[in-house]
Amino acid sequence: MRGSLLIFDLDGTLIDSKRDLTDSVNATRASKGLPALPDDIVSAYIGDGAPMLIRRALPHCTEQELAAALQFFLKYYGDHMLDATTLYPGVREALDRLHAAGVPMAILTNKPVKFSVRLIAGLQLSGHFFQIYGGNSFEQKKPAPVGILKLMEESSAVRERTIMVGDSAIDVLTARNAQVQACGVKWGFQPETFTKAPPDLLIDDLRVLADRVLADTGV
Repeated sequence: MRGSLLIFDLDGTLIDSKRDLTDSVNATRASKGLPALPDDIVSAYIGDGAPMLIRRALPHCTEQELAAALQFFLKYYGDHMLDATTLYPGVREALDRLHAAGVPMAILTNKPVKFSVRLIAGLQLSGHFFQIYGGNSFEQKKPAPVGILKLMEESSAVRERTIMVGDSAIDVLTARNAQVQACGVKWGFQPETFTKAPPDLLIDDLRVLADRVLADTGV
């Protein structure tokens, strides 16, 4: 893992947002008179952006109903996104060390960018990242490589020293499409998808990645 640019997914990678996302999805279903879904089902729906999350959670709705449900979900989640969401163990320590060493870091998620910025600010990490891009920052979401390529351009990073870090095959495929390194985390929402798209490195603590990157940079 030789990295001069670290790009992180958000949900399931840096933050455990499962409770708030599940509650928001189930509040949306309740508004339609539908029963709640189990946590693990909602977790399996996460990763391709809010519109796809709602489409999966409400498979029998019309397009007009889905549009209204998405607006309900976005309003509810916007009001409750920091009720229970926390950083995963070791994340703050790893990010603090990398930031102190001057390693450029960015967020690339399929979550709407305004929510991503608010979450990072609410968790007091805004100063750690030079850029935050969400699912509506570009015409294409991950696994399209456009976000990684833009971040590489902004930071003057080269492919050989850029690492995409995430909890699912979507993040690995994004890295592959951009021809950069992929680091998977075992604690996220969909680590089982790594069987379809294995990362270059699989870690159980973000401090492991920090150790490797800082050792490579001589810090």
